Amino acid sequence: MSKLKVATVWLDGCSGCHMSFLDMDERLLELAKLVDVVYSPIVDAKVFPDMVDIALVEGAVASVDDEAKIKKVRAHSKMLIAMGDCAITGNVPSMRNPFGPDAILNRAYIENASLQQQIPCVVVPKLLKVVRPIHEFVTVDVFLPGCPPSAETFHAALTALVTGAPLDISALTRFGA
Repeated sequence: MSKLKVATVWLDGCSGCHMSFLDMDERLLELAKLVDVVYSPIVDAKVFPDMVDIALVEGAVASVDDEAKIKKVRAHSKMLIAMGDCAITGNVPSMRNPFGPDAILNRAYIENASLQQQIPCVVVPKLLKVVRPIHEFVTVDVFLPGCPPSAETFHAALTALVTGAPLDISALTRFGA
């Protein structure tokens, strides 16, 4: 049996889901027998592959770059997993929604800056009017709630998905697993 190709993607979020993923510790070695992580902020790959079996996406869609990325990830993934509350609900990144992107950029780059008060237009991608969860842009196959989901939740969910065992997310998250 060949290994499944897995990708992890970071949109607008804090990287806490990736940290929790890494908290699987030695259980990552068990999973490494079944999967190859072919794209992730924690590996050196710079270009999303033509096709992966499972993509785990952290973060909300807050910019035009995020929107393009989530659409590309969905088009090149057999299964897409929204990992964490930012990907599922918008969570913390969406706290800017009542203010709008212009007010946020002015606050960050004009009001709070003492030097070179200007809104960047090259490095910072164009922000969307509102931050939204990924399922408002693409079809999501599995939702792993939590801020972040626990290492136990990641391990149980990924083990079930790669082995074909039954997956009951509510049982994983009910007691803070």
